[in-house]
Amino acid sequence: MERLFEGENMNSQILQDYFTAENLMNLFETYRSFGPFFAILLPLLEAFLPFLPLIVFIVANVNSFGLWFGFLLSWIGACTGAIIVFILMRKLNKFKFIQRLKQRKTFQKLLAWVERRGFSPLFLVLCFPFTPSAAINVVAGLSKISIWQFTLAVLSGKFVMVFIVSFIGQDLHALIAQPLRGVVVAIVIFLLWLIGKKVEKRLNT
Repeated sequence: MERLFEGENMNSQILQDYFTAENLMNLFETYRSFGPFFAILLPLLEAFLPFLPLIVFIVANVNSFGLWFGFLLSWIGACTGAIIVFILMRKLNKFKFIQRLKQRKTFQKLLAWVERRGFSPLFLVLCFPFTPSAAINVVAGLSKISIWQFTLAVLSGKFVMVFIVSFIGQDLHALIAQPLRGVVVAIVIFLLWLIGKKVEKRLNT
């Protein structure tokens, strides 16, 4: 048992030694060397692969390129990816396997919800980092809402979400160096998650 605790303490110490301000700055500098294209590409890919950590990409961007430029790159990538998914689903709408999918009652309810509610719920869902925006992109693409309505919701909703994450994570090495600040940020993130889940539940209802 003592050896187990010693091993855990050793791993914790290794993490603490690695996540220093100097090491983080070197990591972000390496990330920055890939250039703005890479910073846009990763948030864009998250729209196709929702298991990718969008929040991590945003934090890396703002710590590598600064708050405003990092925010802009993340916002462009996230919005572009969502719009591409929307257009792609609209093109696939004519295929039989998509038509069979749309005939399911659950999917029909989702489509009716999006078409009936329009801009407001789309905007609200996209404002929070812990709501299923990838699923919303797919459903919206198969619905009858216009691409302009969807684009407006994406641009405005993602603007709010990306800026919140950018503002919170803009100085990551300071969060590690100042534990109290890290606790405050953790509480804020938890509240955002809680609000996002409440919004998702309310919209589902």
